[in-house]
Amino acid sequence: MSIVIHHNPDCGTSRNTLAIIRASGIEPTIIDYLQTGWTRQQLQGLFAAAGLTPRPALRISRSPAEELGLLDPAVSEEQILEAMLQQPILVNRPIVCTPRGVRLCRPSEQVLDLLETLPAGPLYKEDGQMIINETGDRLV
Repeated sequence: MSIVIHHNPDCGTSRNTLAIIRASGIEPTIIDYLQTGWTRQQLQGLFAAAGLTPRPALRISRSPAEELGLLDPAVSEEQILEAMLQQPILVNRPIVCTPRGVRLCRPSEQVLDLLETLPAGPLYKEDGQMIINETGDRLV
């Protein structure tokens, strides 16, 4: 199974999502989008595949979204998308792509639905909550 993760190594949720993927036995392709940036086509394709638009994919906490006025309901989806292209940190993360679909994996256990094989447990999310127990049962 081929998996791509659009990853921010400074984000706990992104790191945990990556760890869950690796625990399932897959080494994904990792794209550090803060380094590579985004293209319009790439973001539009990811959002369409994930059933998102720019507004719900906008990173609000620890980003310049509020300073830039992007939280104002009058700001268009196009304006948000343009800001995301200029400042990649504005895109919420991680976005994971697999043959089973594309998803913004917040919280990190969202990635479990995209994996063919669940990782062995116990496995925890970034807040310490168990998501797969010792016998491999999914709890969330």
